[in-house]
Amino acid sequence: MTSRGGTYTLLLELQHPTSIDVGALGEIAFEHRWYAYTGSALGPGGFARVDRHREVAAGEREVRHWHVDYLLGHPNTTIDTVWISPGADSECAIAANLPGEPIPGFGSSDCDCHAHLVGTDERERLAGALNDRHARNPSNHEV
Repeated sequence: MTSRGGTYTLLLELQHPTSIDVGALGEIAFEHRWYAYTGSALGPGGFARVDRHREVAAGEREVRHWHVDYLLGHPNTTIDTVWISPGADSECAIAANLPGEPIPGFGSSDCDCHAHLVGTDERERLAGALNDRHARNPSNHEV
């Protein structure tokens, strides 16, 4: 993954319903469904943040810095696909325009957005929306 930064979205599958303690947000009941988490990687490490998320999901890293780390660290969560938009600062715009049910406050403690995580039963509809939102930027998809 390139160190150059931008915006990314993780498409996640939670294979079984579960409740997860998400740091300051408290316990959240998650349904068995597809989730899209949109974040920014605009700091000095750039998209190395996505590599870090993968390490948490693989059980190779225990430290939880962001809300999504709590979800990724659960054994029933898998990363299906990652979309990236290098050079783009479009985290809030992408998160606000995805189909699905927002998880209030998740991933949005540093902005005025309702949520940066949405959940839905419709993987293809969500993936299509992610293709569209990230396609508006120069480089858009990484499997």
